[in-house]
Amino acid sequence: MKQIEHAREALKKEFEGLADKRAILRSTELKALFDGIREVKPEKRAEYGQAVNDLKNEIQEWIDSASETVAVVTPIDVTAPWDVNTPEDKRPRVLPASSGSLHPLRAEIDAICDIYQRMGFVVEESREIDDDYHMFESLNFPADHPARDDYDTFMTDEGLIAPAHTSTMQNRVMQKYRENLEKGEPIAVIIPDRVFRNEDLDATHEHTFYQIEGVYVGKGVTVGNLIATLSAFMNEYFGQELKTKLQPFYFPFTEPSFEFAIERPDVLKKDDSEEQKWLELLGCGMIHPNVLSAAGIDPTVYTGFAWGNGIERMVMMKNQIEDIRHFESGNLKFLRQFKS
Repeated sequence: MKQIEHAREALKKEFEGLADKRAILRSTELKALFDGIREVKPEKRAEYGQAVNDLKNEIQEWIDSASETVAVVTPIDVTAPWDVNTPEDKRPRVLPASSGSLHPLRAEIDAICDIYQRMGFVVEESREIDDDYHMFESLNFPADHPARDDYDTFMTDEGLIAPAHTSTMQNRVMQKYRENLEKGEPIAVIIPDRVFRNEDLDATHEHTFYQIEGVYVGKGVTVGNLIATLSAFMNEYFGQELKTKLQPFYFPFTEPSFEFAIERPDVLKKDDSEEQKWLELLGCGMIHPNVLSAAGIDPTVYTGFAWGNGIERMVMMKNQIEDIRHFESGNLKFLRQFKS
């Protein structure tokens, strides 16, 4: 017992000199006491072992007590755009968490999806990495098709692709909802998500942006249904009745293919000239029979239409934003304009 008392005094002195108080539990002095248990006579071993454990519990109390008295030090944020000597009134104002709001793109995607959902469409997510089959082949792009050159895609060494358009989901959603057709219901899906292209950045081009894809398939679906669907959406989105027109275009995955244009809404009126009257908004068309077949849908029984457009462009027009780069900039001055 005298040995344990001498050890206690030595440990207490060692403890007081430690910066990391918990290090005392690794002390050689304490370890020697535990190792010595097996050398004690059997009749004294239980008493000795209990005394050593009592000492260890006492040491834990020292540690707990010391932790309670340690002053709380505010850590330094090394990423902050000021140093510790900058007065509080000279630092950038930090808004409380409750002052946050949805990003304008997220809010607009929600609004767009709400319109289409009220029209009977379901919403699916795209993906941010895909394969050549879904990006091109299932959409009627042969391996050597020159239309592939229109998409300056990001690719991995393994041949995977960062999708350059949300059309990469057409094959998947048609297969997923194909049983709707057997029940006499249409396939009606929209896919809003990010896409990626190797673009030179400027006021109207970004390497990362959002698109929304629409797919509708059923019996007896015609170009008239396509025009009616898109016209109804545009009227609701811009809050006014708008004239629309189609002009021929080319996409490998639709036949016939069109560019869809609307008359300029009031928010974008410039003048009354014919060249300023129309605003080309998106590409669309009747889904190519080869694309339907690739999804396991009989093109002699069913027809459908598809469309796709950039979401940033819609938001920029609606809110008269002059530079697409604002959306990804993280500029709080820009984002706070849209706080509801």
